[in-house]
Amino acid sequence: MIMHDFEYVPKEEWEPIRDELLEIIHRLQNEVRDDFTFQYHFVGSSKRKMITRDQNSNIGFDFDVNIEVNDPDEDYSAEDIRNILHKGLDRVTNPYGYSIFGYDYTEDSTRVLTIKVKDRANSCILHSCDFCIIYECGDGRQQYIRYNKEQRSYSWEYQPKGYYDLPIKIEWIKKHKLWQQVRDNYIDKKNTNTDDNKKSRSIFAETIHQVCQQNGYYR
Repeated sequence: MIMHDFEYVPKEEWEPIRDELLEIIHRLQNEVRDDFTFQYHFVGSSKRKMITRDQNSNIGFDFDVNIEVNDPDEDYSAEDIRNILHKGLDRVTNPYGYSIFGYDYTEDSTRVLTIKVKDRANSCILHSCDFCIIYECGDGRQQYIRYNKEQRSYSWEYQPKGYYDLPIKIEWIKKHKLWQQVRDNYIDKKNTNTDDNKKSRSIFAETIHQVCQQNGYYR
């Protein structure tokens, strides 16, 4: 059985990393400005100040950032946008063929672009940041650029349905002063999770739905 030992990362530890990421993002905005501009938002655990790490693992803690590209005339394809940002990140973090911030070269996965700071001597990741490229559709829905590894293609896809229920439920929870229950349940769920493929965002969504259910949530 997989044993986890998740803890909340202290603010004094994650805050300087977030400030460094802000500098990287601002440099990235300048780097890609000839193609397009973009807005960004920290999301997920970094937005909620619920950053965790598993003391029994070697992957450290991570940040999540949404990037929304300003391309109203759709001059750029999903692949163009993803590649421009990917190359831009590499030029910002590794401008001379070696890193000035400590981040390795950008990795391309299904939903996100990821940069990581690795401790190679101890074979571990100290911290990382996932960048998801999104588009707000204006009807309450959101799309993101998805990378199909098998077909080596990029496309705009809608976020899954459960994504849209969360903000309303989070607002209800905060209104009823139940956030500490969310924090306690979330860390418990992470420590008892046995599915390596289950992401933190899924565990958080489960936690929100559970706290609502336990406290008589209704709309």
